[in-house]
Amino acid sequence: MSKKFLIIGATGAVGSSLVKLIKDDDRLANEAHLVGKNAEEVSKLSDQTGFNYTVADVLQSDFLEKIEKDVKDVEINGIAYCVGSIDLKPINLITKKDYLKSFELNFFPIVDIIKKFQENLKRNKSSIVLFSTVAVKQGFANHSIISPVKASLEGLTVSLASELAPNVRVNCIAPSLSTSKMANKMLKNPKISEAIAKQHPLKRIGEGLDSAALAKFLLSSESSWITGQIIGVDGGRSNIG
Repeated sequence: MSKKFLIIGATGAVGSSLVKLIKDDDRLANEAHLVGKNAEEVSKLSDQTGFNYTVADVLQSDFLEKIEKDVKDVEINGIAYCVGSIDLKPINLITKKDYLKSFELNFFPIVDIIKKFQENLKRNKSSIVLFSTVAVKQGFANHSIISPVKASLEGLTVSLASELAPNVRVNCIAPSLSTSKMANKMLKNPKISEAIAKQHPLKRIGEGLDSAALAKFLLSSESSWITGQIIGVDGGRSNIG
């Protein structure tokens, strides 16, 4: 039975970069199973890599059923949850629904996925990679929705790293703002993009590949003694003034 990495959010900037890195690395005996909500985009990525895929939206109640059906004959030995959002509002405009909406995308689906594939993951000495944000550690205005939600993912990371050890490793990547479809509204203005780049010690906006390279390492056996870590990929923004 084949072993595969399960890449949720495979067509985003990080997810698609990760999929291509897995495909190009001959040291990885694994393939990947791609999950994306846009049928055209995930089909195109499948054609480029030869990896199988599932069209599923994590906000739909049947998303897990669709994935499970397509990987029923597959051993899952790694999961990367590359789904995210940028939810920005001042505190006086935030409602309870805003928090629930963010949790429903960023948090609840990966909990369900891990629960469903837990025994599979344990059998295969697997690795789970989650994604937080630099905004958990570094305070930013108007981030009072996404920061607490992503902080919950960081809490989940260390809790599950303890609970699932020694059979499953769990780590979390905390990027700063990177070029992506969801960041386009902020970055399409050259002056705003340049100003944000200057706020990073390395003086540039991140790319999906920056986080994807670390995600591939964390999925691989090369990181076999790393678990329970929150690792910044943020151009130095969280620790350097």
